[in-house]
Amino acid sequence: MTPKHLHNLLALGEGFTTEFKRSGTSNLGREICAFANATGGVILIGVTDAGEIFGVKDHNRLKSEVQAVARSAEPPIAVEIESVGEVLVVKVPAQHSKPYSFGGKFFIREGASSQQMTRSEIREFFYKEGLIHFDETPCERFSLAEDLTDEVWERFRRRARIPADMEALTALENLHLIRDSKMTHAGSWLLARDIRKFNVSGDVAGALFMGTDKVRILDRRGFHGDVYSMIDETVAYILSKINVEYIIKHVKREERPELPEEALRETVVNALAHRDYRSTANVQVYIFKDRVEIVSPGGLPAGMTEADLGIKSIPRNPLLFAMLHRMEAVEHIGSGIKRIRNLCREYGVAEPQIEVSEHWFTVIFPRPELPEGRQAESDQAQLEAQVGTKPGPSRNGREGNATQSPTQSPTQSPTQSPTQSPTQFADPVVRLLRELEHGEKSSGELREALNLSHRPTFRSNYLHPALENGLIELTLPEKPTSSKQRYRLTNNGKQMLKGGEK
Repeated sequence: MTPKHLHNLLALGEGFTTEFKRSGTSNLGREICAFANATGGVILIGVTDAGEIFGVKDHNRLKSEVQAVARSAEPPIAVEIESVGEVLVVKVPAQHSKPYSFGGKFFIREGASSQQMTRSEIREFFYKEGLIHFDETPCERFSLAEDLTDEVWERFRRRARIPADMEALTALENLHLIRDSKMTHAGSWLLARDIRKFNVSGDVAGALFMGTDKVRILDRRGFHGDVYSMIDETVAYILSKINVEYIIKHVKREERPELPEEALRETVVNALAHRDYRSTANVQVYIFKDRVEIVSPGGLPAGMTEADLGIKSIPRNPLLFAMLHRMEAVEHIGSGIKRIRNLCREYGVAEPQIEVSEHWFTVIFPRPELPEGRQAESDQAQLEAQVGTKPGPSRNGREGNATQSPTQSPTQSPTQSPTQSPTQFADPVVRLLRELEHGEKSSGELREALNLSHRPTFRSNYLHPALENGLIELTLPEKPTSSKQRYRLTNNGKQMLKGGEK
């Protein structure tokens, strides 16, 4: 440190990263420990509280005493010591083995002073630094006797590809979702019938707005099942509220949403998998005329900066994230933001904007402008274009406003499959049944026939609904993950198809 640098520090006074000490090593361990638990700092020994140089003598002896104090911390703290004139400068670099304690107590820097942490502050510090993962802690509200029903278990078992003959408790313990005979928070979120029972703000709130601000709400929807279901339902909601182009290729009709479904799904997965579940806020999805915003509570996890986005991934909830990967809701571990950007680039739309703050993480997808002549000319026209004018079933099967693409003429509106029961099954399920009408097929053969490359979309929108409604069955039910596994229609599936041929 140069004398000029020292002069500048004295002029700025004490603060979050600077401490003045008149002499000696009294309470020095407290200050070093507090800086080590924060972002580092500088202690100037030989300076009064007013910033005047008082000076110290015998620098070599004092240096040895300072090193001894730093080594007495648990774990030992590395410091850098140098003399600048009469002042002894003690630098505490940013440390990588937090938390640090001194004399059995933990200290943290608050403003221009160092304070001992309370029990709750210590716990919060551990969470914030990623030393304790909330998803791995026991969920006291989850009752294994009451909440782990046969229906809940069977749904989860199929999604997690667990053999049918394996006991539920054995499987959950082996997957580390149950620890010490208690369900973890990750387990409760994945097995929930209503996640709000175990986490009051664990749900997703969706809203469609008129125009480009939040003045007028056109549609509002909440999703509060288990995490896996919320991912599917949230993506379906977004797709039902944005424009879709219908492309006829040979005898098949393809639907092309204005934004890439895979990028939207990846963002929703990240929002739910990496959010801070200790926050009192929920995940929010805002759909405006010019953009789609997906907002997740909790800034970047410990160890990550904005510069790391798209380069590395540190899960805030590693147990939950690993389970979602097993359930194929996450296809590429660690790809996150980079994959979302690539998907948008390949799709021919603008890359999303990322906004990060201490408590929020927001991904903003700009919506492509409509072709000239298709713009909504008034609020009412926009309402008709975005959510329709007549109530009817939305794309995810719930009552809401019927959606029609503004780029689509009345004669091009999508026709409902004659085999579909509109009050029960979505078009993807019917298409899947049609492919199995003439014989068994493997998962790969079905995806190829349906022209689907994204496995999570195939499983969540096509395969799982058909299985859960008993319309199809596995040819090898005792070996659900077998490479020879195929699917066939059940009697219910055959009757459902026959019922549509009237």
